[in-house]
Amino acid sequence: MLAIASDTLPQTCLTYLAFRISFQETLERVALLLQMKVTSPEVFGYLTEVPFLREVPPRVQLDLLANTWQKHSAPQRVEADLVDESVVYAACETAAHVIDNEPAVVARYLRGGPLNVQVPADHYLASELRALHLKLSNDGDFLFISQFQDMDPDEAREMKRQFGLCDADFEPMFEVLHRWHVSPEFRSHLSGLLSPREIERVTALLGVR
Repeated sequence: MLAIASDTLPQTCLTYLAFRISFQETLERVALLLQMKVTSPEVFGYLTEVPFLREVPPRVQLDLLANTWQKHSAPQRVEADLVDESVVYAACETAAHVIDNEPAVVARYLRGGPLNVQVPADHYLASELRALHLKLSNDGDFLFISQFQDMDPDEAREMKRQFGLCDADFEPMFEVLHRWHVSPEFRSHLSGLLSPREIERVTALLGVR
């Protein structure tokens, strides 16, 4: 169970939809670029919803989503860090965007998954996905980091103090920016989000052993 502030991210089909759609949307773009043999870095993926993390490599974005999903699926309570909060926010927003703008692809993204979820891809579902993260009691601190970087250091320090934030809270966010490879746990973290056959296909596509 993923604990965010004083709340727990609900272990429901709605959360599964947010993670699954965002993963598949990002993966499809990765697969297309690999097929086209495009080697220059491109900015895309669900985490572009968080300005500070928008340039994280898409394969690392997928790894981060899988890691947060594993925490969410755990039977015990796991405290979320700002990266987890970013992933939840970005997954919900991305899934909602996909449903609003490309509803026809949703059924394909869900097909073959470990859960048989059949829901109308309509405005109501998109609204529910956005409400999923809006109902959480976190303060969205992960959205402030880009602002702090543009401020005078003393001004930024004072604003952090007012919000009750410390530099240690942001360390996981900065660490993510230096990652280029998928973690060894990627495969196991996908359990419950992808089927075994899908996991084999994804790991082969990304060259994960």
